[in-house]
Amino acid sequence: MKVLIFLLFIAQSILFNRVYSQNELTQAKNNLLQSPEFQSAGISILVTDLATGNRLIEYQPYLSLPPASTAKLFSTAAALDILGPDYRPKTRIYQEGYVKDSVLKGNIWIRGGGDITLGSRFFNESGHEADFLQSWVDSLKKRGIKSIEGQIIADGSAFGYAGIPDGWSWVDMGNYYGAGPSGICVFDNCIRYGFKTGSTAGSPTKLNSCFPDVPELTFHNYIRSENVNDDNSYIYGGPFSFDRFGTGSLPLNRSNYIVRGSLPDPEYQLAVELVNALKKNGIQVSSGAQSVRRNNIITEAAYKLGFELIFTHRGEKLADIIRLTNMRSINLFAEGLVCLVGYEKNGNGSTESGLKEIEKYWANHFSTKGLFLKDGSGLSRSNGIGAYHFCELLKVTNASKYKAIFEASLPVAGKSGTLFNLCRDQAGEGRVVAKSGTMAKIKSYSGYIKKSGKKLAFAIILTNYSGSNSNAVAKIEALLNVLAVQ
Repeated sequence: MKVLIFLLFIAQSILFNRVYSQNELTQAKNNLLQSPEFQSAGISILVTDLATGNRLIEYQPYLSLPPASTAKLFSTAAALDILGPDYRPKTRIYQEGYVKDSVLKGNIWIRGGGDITLGSRFFNESGHEADFLQSWVDSLKKRGIKSIEGQIIADGSAFGYAGIPDGWSWVDMGNYYGAGPSGICVFDNCIRYGFKTGSTAGSPTKLNSCFPDVPELTFHNYIRSENVNDDNSYIYGGPFSFDRFGTGSLPLNRSNYIVRGSLPDPEYQLAVELVNALKKNGIQVSSGAQSVRRNNIITEAAYKLGFELIFTHRGEKLADIIRLTNMRSINLFAEGLVCLVGYEKNGNGSTESGLKEIEKYWANHFSTKGLFLKDGSGLSRSNGIGAYHFCELLKVTNASKYKAIFEASLPVAGKSGTLFNLCRDQAGEGRVVAKSGTMAKIKSYSGYIKKSGKKLAFAIILTNYSGSNSNAVAKIEALLNVLAVQ
């Protein structure tokens, strides 16, 4: 009898704990959904137990919303499976013409292969971003070339010249996070501006440095010095436009405050950089730098007509690119991955081509009804993705042979990347592994919740809410903390 009573007590305790946990979960969910600031918001939530398939929470899981940077999960996961973790993008150097008496009678061509890591600050120490050019110069020296009667021509035409994906805002284009993908990328397709700021509020700033040095660039500086602590400036300017406008404010009394903006024409810039590197090494280029887009050169069959491949530069491994893309939410890398998928699958490196391949890939794994991908980074507000789509993606990646690589690319709550401050010193710390997304009036998270004996896939998307981002995060944190322990 005593044993029976003990077993009944244990059973009642387990039942009580389950009911209590479920009540906690329901309360956290209701606190989010019933918050006054979310009454007019777009909300899509789904939490799924990966072992059983049971849905612990669902609210409008099929509602398509723009999720900001969590969209990177679709581009990174697809690229990893399609291209493989050891894939490395290539940039090839060709010689056109012949060498006589140490003079190249012809041109050097840079054939872009969408390498988003070329001269990247994420893979090179500051001040060493251009070091890769020395191996290119050395390849010409080994051929006995001491001068070039011709041009350095950069060719990124296989990736097209759209400049930016569909749905990007004018407000974003000139800033570093709005650097668009291209067949030739260099220095993260960014300019690093250095400003000297004044000592009094409202005083003008002075542009006193610029890397790289961009020929033809005209910078209209309306940035003021103000009593602020952070960069409150904005750079405006579209793709291929060498007019750039700076507005906003920067902190007082800074000798060289760095602000990053997008590079107008990476294809042409790389040709300029190689010309300059050759000159530093004593090799003159008589006709300077040129690019396929600027000169409207048709190159479709040119490389089969006597051009000689003399050097191949290999970019960083895809696994490393994906880790940085998700951990640090790098828009250019995410867009470049989309383009590389299209380029390797069908020779067309445009965003449109890459997205078609990625959509086809996901359609082979789950229903993509209501899934609208317009870019790879999430910067486009034309994207439409529901919590259901994210959880289905997470099911696929959880069963992938590259599962460990993909999960390692995701920030850990309270520990790393863009989740460093999420659930910090709370129950979700170390247990929530996810990608975040943030834009004006958009906050989203999608990833895994790991705990003893369970692994959950989750997605939470909030759009067009009133109140602050920090308040939205606090409500989401409360729900994630309960999920992490219940």
